[in-house]
Amino acid sequence: MVQIKRLNSTDNNFNQALQQLLAFDTIMDESIDATVAKILTDIKTRGNAALIEYTRQFDHVHASSIEALELTRDALHQSLSSLPNEQRQALELAAKRIRTYHEKQTASSWHYQEDDSTMLGQKVTPLDRVGLYVPGGKASYPSSVLMNAIPAKVAGVKELYMVVPTPHGEKNDMVLAAAAISEVDRVFTIGGAQAIGALAYGTETIPQVDKIVGPGNAYVAAAKRRVFGIVGIDMVAGPSEILVICDGKTHPDWIAMDMFSQAEHDELAQSILLTPNADYLNQVAQSIDQLIDTMPRQNVIRAALENRGALIQVQNLEEACAIANTISPEHLELSVDSPELWVDKIRHAGAIFMGRHTCEALGDYCAGPNHVLPTSRTARFSSPLGVYDFQKRSSLIQVSQQGAAKLGEVASVLAYSEGLQAHARSAEYRIKA
Repeated sequence: MVQIKRLNSTDNNFNQALQQLLAFDTIMDESIDATVAKILTDIKTRGNAALIEYTRQFDHVHASSIEALELTRDALHQSLSSLPNEQRQALELAAKRIRTYHEKQTASSWHYQEDDSTMLGQKVTPLDRVGLYVPGGKASYPSSVLMNAIPAKVAGVKELYMVVPTPHGEKNDMVLAAAAISEVDRVFTIGGAQAIGALAYGTETIPQVDKIVGPGNAYVAAAKRRVFGIVGIDMVAGPSEILVICDGKTHPDWIAMDMFSQAEHDELAQSILLTPNADYLNQVAQSIDQLIDTMPRQNVIRAALENRGALIQVQNLEEACAIANTISPEHLELSVDSPELWVDKIRHAGAIFMGRHTCEALGDYCAGPNHVLPTSRTARFSSPLGVYDFQKRSSLIQVSQQGAAKLGEVASVLAYSEGLQAHARSAEYRIKA
């Protein structure tokens, strides 16, 4: 039997219990941070030589040069060609849907003109060069390649570099095929903090990028934290999360499996169910107990559910939505009748899955929206990864002579009030002109 927490929103200590459930210790292991700091410094100062040494040490791949660690486009397309038709078609269909969705996100430059011919506007330009980190070896995350690479390409990024470790030389054809489909420009078989350092600082062979995206282990996350500011990063993600709001009418096995779908990621993942139906909580608990032994990753699922999972009885769906906004989950399933009537009550969620047939797993792979989502309550102020993360905006300002005279007076007053005389004089010169 899975010992998952049972909470009731009417309990006197409910808010405290909920906060304890949501609490996640993000304190970084000092030994990891120290190791990462050393690696990054080494890559920054010694470049290719250090990168080759760390690849030999951590991945057990011996290479005489970085060029030997780069995969050609032919190699990527060979991986694509080697896939069974079913896998290739699945990748291609997912890529098509992801591209179609993200094409809706592209922003355009704009401007307007005032009566005195002053022009103001915004210029939107893509980043020049982006680095994509992808876990490698036995781990296979081709979906992460699609979700990170396709928005970058849609945004107009000219150079997209992918780094992927190949422990003991083990390459994953699905990952490389996804890189081919996504039109990644260059792929290097390197990983860990050393790969982040190479992208952030550049080496003799690998140019410095402008932004680094993609998931990784604790060392990769620590490295991304450290290089942020030198380059941009997408986010430092916490454990995966799912929150299900259900009216008690969805088959309990469906909900149990939806909770499993996040719990199987790792022992710190979080799966929570909110429902006003007490009997339904018992049904889902029974489904959890019946289904867990059928799962290959049952030990991970059990640990996640017992550590951070919960079955919560609420008074009604209105309250469930309010609690959901407090939780601000990465994934939120509205497994209810007429979900469109409730979605407007949700203010904070990375992705909202509407209706009983919309399981979170579809969003992970092929629905179209991005699966790189804010975790650990950051959905209160963050958004899913998208085209906008690979574009930047420049303000356009062209002031006419008449406009300079008018605005110069305003700027002068404000500049003097701040004690910045040169600012004021600079504006005043244009007034006199």
